[in-house]
Amino acid sequence: MQYGFVIDQRRCIGCHACTVACKSENDVPLGDFRTWVKYAEVGTFPQVKRHFAVLRCNQCTSAPCVTICPVDALHKREDGIVDLSKDVCIGCKACMQACPYDALSLNEETGGAEKCHFCAHRVEQGLKPACEIVCPVEAIISGDFHDPNSRISQLRRDVPGAAARRTEQGTGPNVWYLGAHETLLEPGTAKEENTYLWSDRRSPPPPMPAKDAQRFQRQDARVVLDVDHKLHWGAKVSAYLVTKGIGAGACMWAPFLLAMNGSALAKDYAPELIGIVFTTLTTILLVADLKRPKLFLTLLLRPNWKSWLVKGAIVLIAFSTITAAIVGARLLGLDAIANGLRWTNVLPASMAAAYTAFLFAQCEGRDLWQRTNVLLPHLLVQALWVGGAALLPFIPDRGLAVAVAVLAIVHHALGLFERFSTHHTSNAQQAAAMLAEVKAWPGSRHSALHLGLATGTASALLSAFLVVSGAAHPAALAMCAVLAWAGLFLYEQAYVRAGQLPPLS
Repeated sequence: MQYGFVIDQRRCIGCHACTVACKSENDVPLGDFRTWVKYAEVGTFPQVKRHFAVLRCNQCTSAPCVTICPVDALHKREDGIVDLSKDVCIGCKACMQACPYDALSLNEETGGAEKCHFCAHRVEQGLKPACEIVCPVEAIISGDFHDPNSRISQLRRDVPGAAARRTEQGTGPNVWYLGAHETLLEPGTAKEENTYLWSDRRSPPPPMPAKDAQRFQRQDARVVLDVDHKLHWGAKVSAYLVTKGIGAGACMWAPFLLAMNGSALAKDYAPELIGIVFTTLTTILLVADLKRPKLFLTLLLRPNWKSWLVKGAIVLIAFSTITAAIVGARLLGLDAIANGLRWTNVLPASMAAAYTAFLFAQCEGRDLWQRTNVLLPHLLVQALWVGGAALLPFIPDRGLAVAVAVLAIVHHALGLFERFSTHHTSNAQQAAAMLAEVKAWPGSRHSALHLGLATGTASALLSAFLVVSGAAHPAALAMCAVLAWAGLFLYEQAYVRAGQLPPLS
């Protein structure tokens, strides 16, 4: 059984009765929507026509929000409805990155996610969803897609041009549209204005460069009413990528330090202490980014083992445990065991650096993040770069300094590759076009992408010059390391934000 909707946009008059009924039936907070009506105007004056599309959760057959939810708050029912247990949600906002349809919202009062659940409480009583009941033109039809004789199965089969949204994501959407204009089903193809039909936008339109706007957007179509959605992952996620990389990268270098120049004390303790400090900061950032941080342990007490949020937590725990064991062995004078554990720790450290590539791959709504074959090696390069930079003030070895400089250059090249290479979907291409448009800080004229890449590369080259020339001083190398971290943070800000900028609705 698979409940779903057919929405007949040939009948829809854009009255918003479905939106009001949904908000009333489910007590949806002010400013949030589980179903809404998007308007687009197509044509050139005076031949202009307004088109409508009713947008909501697609009750996906292979729902990515269910896969990524770390605590099984989201689940697929036997009747095909994707439901949400509000009390279980920890407010990680990963489901909002996974949904290709922008169908989940964050209740700022409770800190939990919310979505259309097909009015399951009504369906269980043999009633139709509230939106369907109130539609004055019967444009919303619900039913079972697995029943070939149901009305919605017949409509999907018999009406020419029946279409679903973003089927290329492989989610198996179960909301189908009849007669909907293509600009409403393909986000980003209509121009985004600064204002809507009756009001200003709650948030500005995506900062699409003019030349790219001409490439992606139809000049005769514009969005005149829609629901703005927030960017749910921001500076904390960017900082987490940096701190995780520093801690993991330092420990990835650890087995090779015995052959490098530096004091025995630094070579024995520096990488593990850096790993412990920055992994602790990573954990703090992860918990702080939750809207319900008190429920953090739920991630371990009722884990969804398909989610890379859970797998990543296990990786961080394993990495931290082995790192602490190395320090303990050193303190007990068991240097041989400590050196052996360093080699063992290379794999957990590498996984700690790189697992985010698999987590981002589960974010089906963010196509820029989907290239695991590029992102995974890039994360490893970043970790070795900033982790090595963290070690240089303690171990000013020429080989390490040159390696850090080379890694910074490789990171720079991979960052530009993300910006200028060919991406597999229009969503990813739009995000790549906006990479350079993310500002370094509010009110800044500088691109976070270019300033971050330039700062990171320059700091690495400077540290290499200081070490190779024999003019290295711990304070100067520490300053170079901090600049490298700042440069990587700016790059991650551009990457994380740009991935969320293309419209999904």
